[in-house]
Amino acid sequence: MEMIKRFEPLFLLLMVLGALNYGIVGITDGDTNVISDVFSDGTLLNVVYVVIGVSGLAFVPRLLEMLHLGGGHSVHPRGT
Repeated sequence: MEMIKRFEPLFLLLMVLGALNYGIVGITDGDTNVISDVFSDGTLLNVVYVVIGVSGLAFVPRLLEMLHLGGGHSVHPRGT
């Protein structure tokens, strides 16, 4: 778990870049995909998408911790 915490800034950066890319894809109706423009088509593009996906999954425990889910906390985050 300590190793994942070391890579959290990198994971966060990759997630933001992926989110921006998908936002651009949505705005341009699929005409512009910055990641595929930079890495062209092929195996490297697939690897980049997998790394972005793994980054998102690696951040799930941190998200659950921030939302106080899965930690056995009995207190509601809003105090109700």
